[in-house]
Amino acid sequence: MSSGKTLYDKVFADHIVHKDESGSYLLYIDRHLVHEVTSPQAFEGLANANRKVRRPDCTLATVDHNIPTVSRKNFKSIATFIKQDDSRLQVQTLEDNVKAFDLTYFGMTDSRQGIVHVVGPEQGFTLPGTTVVCGDSHTSTHGAFGALAFGIGTSEVEHVLATQTIIQAKSKNMRITIDGELSSGVTSKDLVLHVIGVIGTAGGTGCVIEFAGKAIRDLSMEARMSICNMAIEGGARAGMIQPDQTCFDYIKGRPLAPKGAEWEKAVKYWKTLYSDEDAVFDYDITIKASDIIPTITWGNSPQDALPITVHGFGFWYSIN
Repeated sequence: MSSGKTLYDKVFADHIVHKDESGSYLLYIDRHLVHEVTSPQAFEGLANANRKVRRPDCTLATVDHNIPTVSRKNFKSIATFIKQDDSRLQVQTLEDNVKAFDLTYFGMTDSRQGIVHVVGPEQGFTLPGTTVVCGDSHTSTHGAFGALAFGIGTSEVEHVLATQTIIQAKSKNMRITIDGELSSGVTSKDLVLHVIGVIGTAGGTGCVIEFAGKAIRDLSMEARMSICNMAIEGGARAGMIQPDQTCFDYIKGRPLAPKGAEWEKAVKYWKTLYSDEDAVFDYDITIKASDIIPTITWGNSPQDALPITVHGFGFWYSIN
């Protein structure tokens, strides 16, 4: 029987606090990203129980989903800038909560504020081998850094805030290898849409997908983030990519990244984060990079997609 471990197995095992008789695990959470949509009830629960945030230093809050995309050049206050009542209330509530619980916060006037899945990598808050959670399904984005990252519900947000842990079942392992080099003009979004077309929108159900192969290794970190972001659109719990020099170069020098001797120590550990040669995957799929071509989408599901070479779509693409 193989003793090899996958990347997912290694990160999962490193964070086990407790395993009960039912096979359920209590995992330690290294990084918790908080935004205005899924946090109000969680903070209210803490306040009602007279609890504090367990690890404020591991918690980072930012406003994201309810922020208008218009210019903030003349921004004066949330009250006048955000017109929708519900959106304004959620943003204001988060501002009140981060003050009450003394948390690091990137607000409307902070240049570091942005999309919650981008803020973590930009600041060096997201690191290889960490567990990352957020009340948003596309938290899988952070898996591009070799982190085990997944979305959680509001009650789980409260649990993580209070205990810095979460209850989880172990997922199955799926590896998707993109063999060879991508053709000119093919992007990471084309790649992941092709993958979803192969496995289906429920193909990754119950699994953590590791994306591997030369085509993946050749991608920028931003492109890898797009792929892991979309892993959940294939039904997966999370997506992960082995951290490598491209990853280390992206992280180095970021505001919250390790520095000096701690950096060297971190990189030494990060280099152990790969799937062993004898690791066993429950599902192991290989796709030829040459089969992936630019893809057009429509509708509300990634299954609503076709390559531009399909009859009719190729003609539409060429004249538009």
